[in-house]
Amino acid sequence: MAAQAHRQGAVGSVHDSVRDREIRVEQEHLDRVYRRLEEKIHEAEFLMQDAARRGQVGTPGALAERDAQVFRAGIHLSRLNNEFEDFLFGRIDLLTGKDGKKGPDGAYTAIEPAEGAVRLDNTADIAETLHIGRIGVLDQDYAPLVIDWRAPAAAPFYRSTPVDPGRVVRRRVIRSKGRRVLGVEDDLMRPELTAYLDGGELPVIGDGALMAALGQARSHTMRDIVASIQAEQDLVIRAPAASVTYVEGGPGTGKTAVALHRAAYLLYQDRRRYAGGILIVSPTPLLVAYTEGVLPSLGEEGQVAIRAIGSLVEGSEATLYDSPSVARAKGSSRMLKVLRKAARGALELNDPPARLRVVAFGRRLELEAGELDGIRRSALGGTAPVNLLRPRARKLLLDALWERSGAAGRHSDPELAAELRSSFDEDITSEDAFIAFLDAWWPELTPAAVLDAMADERRLGRWARRILNPGEVRKVARSLRREGRSVHDIALLDELQAVLGAPARPRRKRELDPLDQLTGLEELMPVREESQRERAERLAQERVEYAHVIVDEAQDLTPMQWRMVGRRGRHATWTVVGDPAQSSWSDPDEAAEARDEALGTRPRRRFELTVNYRNPAEIADLASKVLALAMPGSVSPKAVRSTGVEPRFTVVEDTLGATVRDEAARLLERVDGTVGVVVAMQRREEARRWLAGLGDRVVALGSLEAKGLEYDATVVVSPAEIADESPAGLRVLYVALTRATQQLTVVSADRDEPDAAGIPDLLRD
Repeated sequence: MAAQAHRQGAVGSVHDSVRDREIRVEQEHLDRVYRRLEEKIHEAEFLMQDAARRGQVGTPGALAERDAQVFRAGIHLSRLNNEFEDFLFGRIDLLTGKDGKKGPDGAYTAIEPAEGAVRLDNTADIAETLHIGRIGVLDQDYAPLVIDWRAPAAAPFYRSTPVDPGRVVRRRVIRSKGRRVLGVEDDLMRPELTAYLDGGELPVIGDGALMAALGQARSHTMRDIVASIQAEQDLVIRAPAASVTYVEGGPGTGKTAVALHRAAYLLYQDRRRYAGGILIVSPTPLLVAYTEGVLPSLGEEGQVAIRAIGSLVEGSEATLYDSPSVARAKGSSRMLKVLRKAARGALELNDPPARLRVVAFGRRLELEAGELDGIRRSALGGTAPVNLLRPRARKLLLDALWERSGAAGRHSDPELAAELRSSFDEDITSEDAFIAFLDAWWPELTPAAVLDAMADERRLGRWARRILNPGEVRKVARSLRREGRSVHDIALLDELQAVLGAPARPRRKRELDPLDQLTGLEELMPVREESQRERAERLAQERVEYAHVIVDEAQDLTPMQWRMVGRRGRHATWTVVGDPAQSSWSDPDEAAEARDEALGTRPRRRFELTVNYRNPAEIADLASKVLALAMPGSVSPKAVRSTGVEPRFTVVEDTLGATVRDEAARLLERVDGTVGVVVAMQRREEARRWLAGLGDRVVALGSLEAKGLEYDATVVVSPAEIADESPAGLRVLYVALTRATQQLTVVSADRDEPDAAGIPDLLRD
């Protein structure tokens, strides 16, 4: 999807120049917007200076007018400065509207096109172009340069779909960083239409170009297919959110795109309801990078958070992948029992003291190891998080010391007895010896510390007895000794956070702001407010639950990962997107049980996407052979186009690296977009070395990293090696074979047992 730049096959070089030209067009507009913003900032600064001069008049009226003007100008200046970076993200190109009324932002308010906007020959002219951003910007003539995303005129950017396009012909997402436009991606709302802008045909980049080619094909059958794509996707985007919406579909059916548009649609339809935030969970950082480029930021409250499954725990970032056997152990729901035992066992990690000695009422009181062990067992008898049980353990210690002191029977009067006990507890708990003992005997535990403790094989063996077998214990402990965390470790950290709990922290008193004491000008002067980005980042860090959760490639989540995601959507509505045929998890039934537990009793609504518009039929047919082996009886989504280019098969002649490099270089000459080289996970670093120096249009991917992405051409290296790397290997291979939009090359090694034509055993009829 990062590679959706080129869809026109033989005319790829022309399309590439179109993309470059469209980026320049948007860059010119962005430059104009920034020039206007700088003018507005100068105006605001002038107003503040003018207000200061007014204050020199000295009359009460002048002072009040000065303060009010400074206040307004200061707020305006603060807002301009805070939103100065990265605020332009969208564009819509519109037909002539039914009415000609203009709204306060300078844009026409018509929703539906005027009669005659589309001519009888299915051509039309673009009457209005609106750019969408974080704030509205008008030029000197009060014409809109940017429409505020909250304004009514921006609504079609979120609400328009190919089934109900309104006036929208093209919707464009603009990716920028600072003042530089990095890329554009178009959705075509009316692919059957030939639209003209400034005298030339409206250019379309990305998936929109493919839909335009399909929609304008001479065959009525092809147009019917486009309509079916649009209709089934539109049903998902607009589905009611008061439940769980399941979306299934094979490779190339647009599941991810549908999920992203659904997020935008739901948020715009009911912003108050989703003020709690929308969380989008993707399986890999690569897919997150694509997602962030397609889905614009939707407002100053940070409503949409996009996270890789390995980045859901704040402060932890997964950089590693476990071997399939280790991943199966860590991802299994069996780990829940191991973690609960580890959380309790970790209390004894640092040789806790075996004796408690304190002085009370002039006597020395002691509790020995046996008594302390009994108290610990009693304290841990509940189900509360371990860190939250410390107050209970403290009370049990005081009870035991009180009993040992013999003071319980000194007074028959309950009031005097209670007063004596209170005095006793106060004396004990203020002793340095008791405080030091409690800190050592019941320390505050962190998830990272417990996970690190599990790296000791003997210790883990005790905690995992009769849960993991000795081989699993050895492999898991060894994996935890590595530098860095794996994707599966993040779910363990999150579970440990729930098992341990976070002790309540005393609230810090708000420090008195010296400005609170001021009046007049200083009181009215606005302090610097958070920018939208700063506020979004802060809210994202603080937020632990969301109003709506979208899970992309849901078939890959392990039971432990489902528990982690489920904690973030306890009261949420859900959209769950996936394809069982692409699952890389070895036990789908166990994952389904964890998924159902995470989703609770909410009603389910199911949709299926059936049309593959990514892969040409030649590639889809080859991939279907692997699907038949991976999941007998499954039906592949129907490919809607054919390029006439059959997949290429080649056999290693010299070395594997040299062969792969030659094939990648060959494809770089034949396509104008990107080339993905997919290898077994353990060959990722090796493959990157093979491709060094070929440029940034070629990328090496581990088989699990390719999920959800697409490239103009792909090289799949040793299908047998990918298929054999895990119990789900055939499904992973199916994914690898369905990444290409134009051309596919399969490189076979000895392990693949290729025939005379170079076709590996797994891919033969």
